[in-house]
Amino acid sequence: MDGVKVAGCFRDRTILVTASTGFLGKLLVEKILRVEPGVKKLYLLVRAPDDAAAHQRVLQQVVGKELFVTLQQIHGDEFSSFIQEKISPVAGDIIHEDLGLHRSKVKQLSEEIDIIVNGAAITNFYERYDVALACNALGTKNVCQFAKQCAHLRMLLHVSTAYVLTGEQEGLLPEKLIRMGETPKPDCHLDIEAELELVHEVKATLTAHSVTEDSSQQLEKKAMMELGLKRAKYFGWPNVYVFTKAMGEMFLGSMTEDLPVVIVRPSIVTSTFEEPFPGWIEGTRTFDVLIVGYDRQTVPCFIADRNGTIDAIPGDMVVNSTMVAMAAHYGDKTQVIYHVTSANQNPLPCYILEESTYAYCFINPRVGDETRTVQHKRLLLFNRYPYFHAYMVLGYKIPLQMLYLVNLLLGGLFSELHNKLNRDYNFFMLLAKLYAPFAFFKACFDDTNLRKLWRTTGAGQGGDGYTFNFDPNCINWRLYLFNTHIPAVLKISRRKKAGRA
Repeated sequence: MDGVKVAGCFRDRTILVTASTGFLGKLLVEKILRVEPGVKKLYLLVRAPDDAAAHQRVLQQVVGKELFVTLQQIHGDEFSSFIQEKISPVAGDIIHEDLGLHRSKVKQLSEEIDIIVNGAAITNFYERYDVALACNALGTKNVCQFAKQCAHLRMLLHVSTAYVLTGEQEGLLPEKLIRMGETPKPDCHLDIEAELELVHEVKATLTAHSVTEDSSQQLEKKAMMELGLKRAKYFGWPNVYVFTKAMGEMFLGSMTEDLPVVIVRPSIVTSTFEEPFPGWIEGTRTFDVLIVGYDRQTVPCFIADRNGTIDAIPGDMVVNSTMVAMAAHYGDKTQVIYHVTSANQNPLPCYILEESTYAYCFINPRVGDETRTVQHKRLLLFNRYPYFHAYMVLGYKIPLQMLYLVNLLLGGLFSELHNKLNRDYNFFMLLAKLYAPFAFFKACFDDTNLRKLWRTTGAGQGGDGYTFNFDPNCINWRLYLFNTHIPAVLKISRRKKAGRA
């Protein structure tokens, strides 16, 4: 299936895209418009009070971004009219039934839509449990219910994450659907309704015992964040994001027997490899936290196996595989899952990430206060938790206890220093809690379906010249990290730092 055939699948199609303001959503919208300007209509569901506000948000947060420069160059003075013709922003939210749309709008869309791409998600690892449940779990349920109303729907494509299968398992994780109630711990059964009831009970208890409305909101936020992480760990998932995304897949499996469904599960998504240009990214994603911390010298250590493997995949490869999958299965009454991953074919060792980050920061040091360059120290990597714990006790816990006592004796003279050290300690411990499961990940994602999909393209290994390249074998991780990804991450980080100075 050559690139022309893949692109042609989108000609005269009407597509509903959720999360078009997100990283992958923007990439997908740009790619469809660039390779197939004959697409009939892209309805972009965005959170906004009305369609006019949705239109403004799309102009500012989607088509107004640097990502669309290539498309602007292609269409020149006709760019605005092209966008107006092809894109129709719709105010709505997947957390509501019928996606928060008026019945007349539901009727209109249900008669027009050929494809639904659901990528809306809360991706914060430490999000409030109630918020993550509403979007990642119940939001997916609402999308399924909406899809069943679409008379001409030929495909529901759902963007998930490969880590929905993870726990402490080792070996090959299959490209299979998660059954309702299934968890990484074989002796645990997940009851989603019970989890929703638990959230309701905790919030009611907090409200009943709070003194003021402000204190109630603060307590509720903290409690919901802690509850999400606690419940995720209890059932065997590393964080609330993948935990609730797994729930979303459970709804997909139980509600879409009669719908053509494709689930795309990317691993850790990084900046673009090639298209529309290398190094486009937004925000700080997963291990980018360590890159930024390294650059600012705010993260002196981390817990990770230097010889362990990080499964990462550039954002444009995720979009390319998504579009090829849509073309391959358009109209099929099948349910198929693709692990869009790299480690099974071209793994990224942890030490390459650390070495590349150090090398880049050494050669391109950040300019600190008074225009002096920052001297970068190597990141300490502890391959066992007891070593990391000992470092934190000696470097932070004991000094904190000593500072606390001295502070009492001297009337709070060292309060500022104590508070800073305490914030640093809590931050490093939270980092370890959230990211260590990925740094010590022992399993590998089966990508059999993805390889089969690649073979249908007829492109050779490496995908040189292919419009929809998603072959991870073409990535030289050292070159990509040093020349593309790390500069892209630090460009954003340093710009934000300079803006706050």
